[in-house]
Amino acid sequence: MTETLHVEATGETVGEAKWSALRELEKLRPGIDKAAVQFQVLSEGERGLLGVGYAPARVIASVADAPGVVEAAAPPADEGEMAGEVREILERILGAIETAARVELHEDDEAIVATVTGRELGLVIGKHGQTIDAIQYLVNAIVWRAHGEERKQVVVDAAGYRERREATLGTLAQRSAERVRSSGRPVELDSMTAVERKVVHLFLKDVPGVSTRSEGTEPNRFVVIEPE
Repeated sequence: MTETLHVEATGETVGEAKWSALRELEKLRPGIDKAAVQFQVLSEGERGLLGVGYAPARVIASVADAPGVVEAAAPPADEGEMAGEVREILERILGAIETAARVELHEDDEAIVATVTGRELGLVIGKHGQTIDAIQYLVNAIVWRAHGEERKQVVVDAAGYRERREATLGTLAQRSAERVRSSGRPVELDSMTAVERKVVHLFLKDVPGVSTRSEGTEPNRFVVIEPE
């Protein structure tokens, strides 16, 4: 027999209330599939004049608790401190944009790749990738501030966006290199993560007539393509 878990929670915004509700559901059912959670907004909250008459946002979170259904894996016991921080930051952001999704992490010596899975991933990616790039920038900025030079680069992906982004970077690098060769002047690209800068460097490594270097400080470093 299928049972349904219900949790009511509050927060300053609907997103904060949803995040709190997810946390409460996780306490009742560790390893919960966040993408399966449904929300009912009871109140969107209200801010009174000069802080007087404030009313919090209220939501009810529900999820089916069916025997025999495989639950999403709980965070690995050996998940590092930095990876755990990345997971928590992303879950709070996803709650704030009102998207129920899971975060799967893969960590190596150089980077932490966080893959968001679930419904409505278009909200996470945004038009031309603006939202997911902003999320990735924000996560990296927070991790940089907390860990400085000891931090790892964080890559946030959803629905294969980064693979498509890599193809776009290759096209951008090729066109920029052609501009450099025809004009004889260097071209500065927009700021990128270390992972994306590496894509550009490798793509142009054997292209005759141009060389590449990175300038700026994290998290605002960018690639400069210049004539040899």
